[in-house]
Amino acid sequence: MRSLDTNVVIVGAGPAGLAVAACLKQAGQDFIILEKANEVAPSWRRHYRRLHLHTVKSLSSLPFVPFPKNHPRYVPREKVVAYLDAYAERFGLEPRFGVTVKSIRREGDRLQVQTDAGRFNARKIVVATGNNAEPVTPAFPGIEAFKGKLLHSAAYTEATPYVSKDVLVIGMGNTGAEIALDLAESGAHPTISVRKGVHIVPRQLFGVPIQMVGIASRPMPQALNDWMFPKILDLALGRLEKYGIVRPKQGILQGIDAGRIPVIDVGTVAAIKQGRIGIAPDIASFTGDGVKFADGAEKKFDAAIFATGYRPSYDAFLPAELSPDKSGVNTRATELGVYLVGFYNPVTGLLREIGIEAQAVAKDIAGR
Repeated sequence: MRSLDTNVVIVGAGPAGLAVAACLKQAGQDFIILEKANEVAPSWRRHYRRLHLHTVKSLSSLPFVPFPKNHPRYVPREKVVAYLDAYAERFGLEPRFGVTVKSIRREGDRLQVQTDAGRFNARKIVVATGNNAEPVTPAFPGIEAFKGKLLHSAAYTEATPYVSKDVLVIGMGNTGAEIALDLAESGAHPTISVRKGVHIVPRQLFGVPIQMVGIASRPMPQALNDWMFPKILDLALGRLEKYGIVRPKQGILQGIDAGRIPVIDVGTVAAIKQGRIGIAPDIASFTGDGVKFADGAEKKFDAAIFATGYRPSYDAFLPAELSPDKSGVNTRATELGVYLVGFYNPVTGLLREIGIEAQAVAKDIAGR
């Protein structure tokens, strides 16, 4: 198989890969983008149709190119996809599509990227495959007996097939909360199974986008934030314990630092209060026609949607000895010549963080 030399190999043509490529191009660095799908931003194209950015457009664009002025404050999925297509075209980014990376290893002073389309030798590598690379579906006792429809949220597109049906949404992260709302608004009867405590914040806090609140409050002591936010959120959303939703013992900023982003509410809380979305505890087991919950209650369901998250999965091709472990520029990434971009998701916004990381990584590569 053929071998090709280049300065930088970027793995992934989603927002992170495109942002790094644009920054490298502006810095006069040559690179190759490898993408296993046949289009840019494949994850964004697969997302459910009602999805909007939870962060404001002014703080969610990639380097050098703001979202168009006529876009709404919270940009819908299809406009994000169009923006990313236009972004790639503007910078002349031409990924090699349909190329799957099999392994990465060091050979002398070069890094070898083995793919199903041949080998690429690079001075630096940027892994930008994203946190949502591989859906995670936990096992439950009795699930093989369930006669209803089972799917991961990655396969959910719209509520139409579930109208008038009882649907269990497993997990109350941002995806689970929004899918449940989509179902309720479309005439389905959703119930969310909440395994443990969850922090919920409004998308706008008293008219101010929560992203901006997060940016403004970040310099404050963590203990003060963790004491203050529950009181403010009780005023904004009400006390939710009586609906079956409790907060974790861990403070909101502690949770964020551990990778647990709070649920950004876009209407789910109101639907719960109105009784249009039910809340249930963890699942003990599935039955033939439904679920038995941890509190002993049983309920029939026509379908169950696993909103149980994803894993990055770059460890399948990137060995531990070449992994910097942390996203962005750090001493280990610089020494290894391998950078992760887009794997840190703060409350201040993933796309905002991608733009910051991309510029820093391109500067580090160009300077060395």
